[in-house]
Amino acid sequence: MKEMDKLVSKTEYILRQARAEFKRPAVLWSAGKDSTCMLYLIKNTFMGKVPFPVVHLDTGKKFPEIYDFRDRISSEIDLDMIVASNKDAIREGVSPEKKGHMECCNVLKTQTLRQVVDEHKFDALIMSIRRDEHYMRNLERYFSPRDDDLKWHIVRPKRKGEAGDAPFESLQQAEMWELYQTDFGERCSHVRVHPILHWTEVDVWNYIKEYDIPTNPLYFSKNGMRYRTLGCMGCTLPMKSDAATIDEIITELKNTDEPERSGRAQDKEKQDTMRKLRALGYM
Repeated sequence: MKEMDKLVSKTEYILRQARAEFKRPAVLWSAGKDSTCMLYLIKNTFMGKVPFPVVHLDTGKKFPEIYDFRDRISSEIDLDMIVASNKDAIREGVSPEKKGHMECCNVLKTQTLRQVVDEHKFDALIMSIRRDEHYMRNLERYFSPRDDDLKWHIVRPKRKGEAGDAPFESLQQAEMWELYQTDFGERCSHVRVHPILHWTEVDVWNYIKEYDIPTNPLYFSKNGMRYRTLGCMGCTLPMKSDAATIDEIITELKNTDEPERSGRAQDKEKQDTMRKLRALGYM
């Protein structure tokens, strides 16, 4: 079995288990490369359909190309779309300039996610994070429990004299044998499911190439610049690049040491800040 088939097989196994174990799962879709791959992985796993509601968190600050791509793909593959936004915060003009990047993300993304989970009673959220994307995501597991405040469900108390936030501790050491805990008791409001946690950025692009997955045009070079990762307009910068095709992007990635999220707002990407955002329920 070739490497891509192994990656896909494990992801499909996790997706099937998620569908079997949870009554009301949903999938988060940002319209970026990873979550779009996830939609097509789900579609290919379940006989050509996406059998879950698809949630797009709309901050009101995304690139026009993201909205255009979202609407086109949603129509093409007949998604059960839920576009969610924190309308009060958007009306108030919440922005990184006024609140800082951490608080802006918390208000426009995390609080919006809490609202949509509560409204629709979702007990699982399928997400498209990868361990190699950011060092804080190395703490995640394939099935990750959250409490009513969207915080990590399993947190041990700080030891005497220990600095920083309370550390996260997994109860799922059997994951290495592909045995996944999915029932975390009454304290757990929902479970985050991460079917491509074991993938890399290059794996995602190889999958896009092999299966001809639609891709947002912002990822491809225009006038010597392209976006490697997509977020809100005020938090995302392009990088210098002449990579205008998938093959050129793959070659570029294999020959760079630049972190994937280097184009994101750097104050948000710091370890302590990202840790706090993740603890608050950030994706």
